[in-house]
Amino acid sequence: MNRADNSRHLIKAAQQRAALTRSKAIQALRTLHADGRPVTFDAVARYARVSRSWLYTQPDLRAEIERLRQNQASPEPAPESRSQRASEASLRQRLEAANDRIRRLKDENQRLRQALEHALGQRRQNPSPAPATIPNQ
Repeated sequence: MNRADNSRHLIKAAQQRAALTRSKAIQALRTLHADGRPVTFDAVARYARVSRSWLYTQPDLRAEIERLRQNQASPEPAPESRSQRASEASLRQRLEAANDRIRRLKDENQRLRQALEHALGQRRQNPSPAPATIPNQ
């Protein structure tokens, strides 16, 4: 008994899935752009429920996403208001506090080094016996 060649049905189904996927991606591009939302590979992929890697393999979709992404107005950072900026006196006080902390940490580090040197010297002079082993029971 010979099996019928059903590959044409599989090919047709794959073509339909590919067309549906493309149409979802194109619709996502149009919607995001029309709504003024950022058009990025991630946004299009999430909106269309397709993979980003697939979008990168589609030259026309990739070019359109990159074109729209470049044409989007990048928001200008809002200038800091005068009240939000740190005053020179405040910055100077923070710098002095940081320098004071560094001095204290250096002093503490030096004391710890000396204590360690002392402890190691004591250990060399009076080595402790090897720890006792517990016999097997």
